[in-house]
Amino acid sequence: MSRFSPARYWSVVKKEIIQVKRDRPSLAIALAMPLMMLFLFGYAVNTDVSDIKTAVWDQSPSAYSRELVSQLENTRVFQVTAHAGSYREIEVMLDDGSASVALVIPPDYARKRDRGEMAEVQMLIDGSDPNIARTASSNAQLIVQNNAITIQEERMQKQGLGPMEPAVELDTRVLFNPNMESIVFNIPGLIGLIMQNVTMILTAFSLVREKERGTMEQLIVTPIRPLELLLGKITPYVFIGFFSFCLVLLLGTAWFGVPVKGSAALLVSLSVLFLVTTLTLGIFISTVARTQLQAMQIAFAFILPSVLLSGFMFPRETMPVVIQWLGGIVPLTYFLEILRGIFLKGVGLEALWKDMIGMVVFFLLMISVAILRFRKKIE
Repeated sequence: MSRFSPARYWSVVKKEIIQVKRDRPSLAIALAMPLMMLFLFGYAVNTDVSDIKTAVWDQSPSAYSRELVSQLENTRVFQVTAHAGSYREIEVMLDDGSASVALVIPPDYARKRDRGEMAEVQMLIDGSDPNIARTASSNAQLIVQNNAITIQEERMQKQGLGPMEPAVELDTRVLFNPNMESIVFNIPGLIGLIMQNVTMILTAFSLVREKERGTMEQLIVTPIRPLELLLGKITPYVFIGFFSFCLVLLLGTAWFGVPVKGSAALLVSLSVLFLVTTLTLGIFISTVARTQLQAMQIAFAFILPSVLLSGFMFPRETMPVVIQWLGGIVPLTYFLEILRGIFLKGVGLEALWKDMIGMVVFFLLMISVAILRFRKKIE
């Protein structure tokens, strides 16, 4: 059995480069798709809730009620888009979606405020979107609590008492993302997700294309070994994927303003490892599929679970233990930890070595299985 031959390996690399040059539409898509997807998802995937459409039924028009409405709008969470005159109007607005929140101010609101008494207001929230409902409820509760403290202080002042001192004071410090902007969290994850999908699909067609075009037989009669063939087919796409990665990284930092707090060299090095891992996954898919349509179906069957299990959309800590284990077989899980660790926290390899090992193990597993599945004979 012959050893690994660099000459045979480079011959496969040259052949694949020629194939890539001839397939210019696929090359253009490989370079343009990451940019398009980053723009699309960068603006579409946003968990920050703002400008919730709010209807107001003010039955006690006064400076107090206007102050309350102004406080709601100043949070930038609520946007008053309509005024109602009855519960029926509010019901219609909530039903047709013209309003997601309705504030009802009772007739005795101003009178109770003048007397220093506790005044009640009602907020009706459309709970069909839990994220909007939770944000609206928590912000409204905070504003009402502040108003309650103000009323209590006014009452104590009328009674000749001093200002009320808080019994407990909370000193909150948000690290890594002080403004809690979702885009700062999402952009690194999007870079990983986009690069996984593009590179995996690129190589998923590699061997399948040889089968469909009838050139696999020519490779079979050559002395090229499976490892040489598979690595040779991966190599050109590593450079294409790396160029695409640099483009989306530049776009993410320059256009969306998400800085890299950690080592750029470490980020690039581990990104190359991730690209090789996902390209190997694509090669494995190409050894399973018999047609390009099958390769596409298998690739997309892997993409959705990777989005759900990797922690891109939902925190993995809240998932059942079994689901967390399943997420451990997805390379994107480890790369997201690396991206967010370097982008947001500025950590080094001492905090990311476990994720690096996870990708190395996945790469070795995929390349081994792909070699075992590849047979230099027509099945």
